[in-house]
Amino acid sequence: MIEKLPRHRPQRKFSNAKRIILECSLIECVHCGAELALRRPRHMRKTIQTMDGAVFVAGKSKECTNPNCTHFGKHYYATGVLKYSLPYSTYGLDVLAFIGWQHEHEHQQLVEIQRSLNQRGVEINETNVGKLYRQFLALLGGAIAHTTEKLAATVLEHGGLIWAIDALQPEGHGTLLYVLYEVLSGTPVSGIQLAQAQAEQLIEWLRPYKELPYKVLATLSDGESAIITAMNSSWADAPHQRCQAHFLNNLSDAVLPLDTKLKQQLKVDLDGLPKVPQHSERPSDPTGSKQLNSNSPFFHQSPICQETQS
Repeated sequence: MIEKLPRHRPQRKFSNAKRIILECSLIECVHCGAELALRRPRHMRKTIQTMDGAVFVAGKSKECTNPNCTHFGKHYYATGVLKYSLPYSTYGLDVLAFIGWQHEHEHQQLVEIQRSLNQRGVEINETNVGKLYRQFLALLGGAIAHTTEKLAATVLEHGGLIWAIDALQPEGHGTLLYVLYEVLSGTPVSGIQLAQAQAEQLIEWLRPYKELPYKVLATLSDGESAIITAMNSSWADAPHQRCQAHFLNNLSDAVLPLDTKLKQQLKVDLDGLPKVPQHSERPSDPTGSKQLNSNSPFFHQSPICQETQS
């Protein structure tokens, strides 16, 4: 009997998780110089799955208590928690790095990465592996020095860049993750997550990359109007093209039902036909020579042969 799995997310308990309590590293207010006071409630607390096991991480913030300060009561958070995981994520940064490396360098599929993580004790499904991979791409945008080197090398080799934007929607709903990448080098540069993108938001996001001192050969995207408007506004002199993969996928959406119907109809029509024989029914000649049978309708004596026989 097949076990019925719960539809809701199962509750995970890590009783042996190591506890890590972090405080804000600042001692004085950056505006007035007054000593910061530790706030009692923790501004965040969560259990994070890492490659070395689960850890419980909590952050304690501080606040300025100087009533004469322009930032009186301002909270300063424990940024050290970002060393363990991204905000609102319960998976460690080492898990993101593992997923990115396995997919980019080892060319493993998401389901293969999921199995590897499960074998290492990380509880995760294929869907969340895909989400973390998209977070990994966006996180790479922070590696500015390395990214700049790759872009400069691409310009030196190709004479310019081709910018592309792809919008990813996890599980077909929720917020969209927009990823900016350079086509020729395949370099992901930045990511932004928006509930519903407007052209103005995308233009503002692209502003730092518009100011880069590199020639832009072209831009590439799907058919979303907000993306096209933002790219044409940011790089007005560069021609824009729709991504061929997206274009062909749009065509296949209309063709696939017709193709499926045609396959079903051909199966019905051809099922009644006799099967094609796999070998000849005539017995083979053991001598290997090819002789004509005199009774065969194809056998025929020439006049020369008749005269010789007579």
